[in-house]
Amino acid sequence: MSESSPWDNIAVPGADFNVRQVSGETAVPCFWGRDTTGACLFIVELKGDHTHQFRKNMVTVHGIDVDLRGGEPGQQRFVLTLEKQVDRDLFESLCRTLASALERATDSASSLAVALVHIRRWKTFLSGRSQHLSAEEVRGLFAELTFLLELVERQPSTATAVEAWLGPEKSHQDFIFGNTAVEIKSLSGTERSTVRISSEDQLESLNDELFLRIYRLSSLPDAAGAQSLNEIVAAVQMQLAEAEAIEALDRKLVAHGYAPLPDYDQPHFVVSDVRSYLVVKHFPRLMRSQLPTGIDSVAYDIRLEAIAPYECDNGRVFGGN
Repeated sequence: MSESSPWDNIAVPGADFNVRQVSGETAVPCFWGRDTTGACLFIVELKGDHTHQFRKNMVTVHGIDVDLRGGEPGQQRFVLTLEKQVDRDLFESLCRTLASALERATDSASSLAVALVHIRRWKTFLSGRSQHLSAEEVRGLFAELTFLLELVERQPSTATAVEAWLGPEKSHQDFIFGNTAVEIKSLSGTERSTVRISSEDQLESLNDELFLRIYRLSSLPDAAGAQSLNEIVAAVQMQLAEAEAIEALDRKLVAHGYAPLPDYDQPHFVVSDVRSYLVVKHFPRLMRSQLPTGIDSVAYDIRLEAIAPYECDNGRVFGGN
């Protein structure tokens, strides 16, 4: 959780709730708030009666109370209440991104519609709350999403591209599409020139072609095109055309241990180098089918200089020459 939050300076009221307006230009007023129990609130003030719209599209979310309440005459309040303080960082991210989304609404009805859709998407992240990703896991996920962006441009549908991403499902390789398997690895800009292969299955495949693709990521916050993990997730989401693809992506991000927390606004990466290798017969690797009886759960490092003869054009991964 960030060192300070928008609720820190809001006193617990003796009745009703205390609020502070959210900065930014939205079609309807939005407020940070606290109720008499000290719970954190996010309130959207609506003009008119939206009871039918709310009941028709109502969303239930574990850990957050979603309610439509009466307000001043001719008004209603859409209220989100956090039930567990331990989830405050995730709730804050939900509310901040909701406030940004509401900048695109035009009136109270469209604001409520945007809010309900937004919460429905966040339901996946909230239900799959997990531990924070390590620095290495952040780099690994960033690299996989970088490849997914490339794949989206080359597949007949965005849903097909997301379906090909199997890393979150503990597949032996991170991507399988057509009869091609691709294992993704990341290196930091300062790491030695080796990659860690975490099992005896990663470089063995029944597919016609298997590639090892390595992204070298440099942490350069001021460089042109630098992105955080949250930003590359948003970039992938923007490219997805089908609702089923968006839902599938969210499920896979949760399976990967990701939630859109402020922690992942840093660091910012640029891809400083990309190399692809075709894994064929004499490629240096350990495979389950060739391990001595009784040997299992193997992890090892491969020197990049040793696989230089197997390097291929990056387009070859997608069927190019």
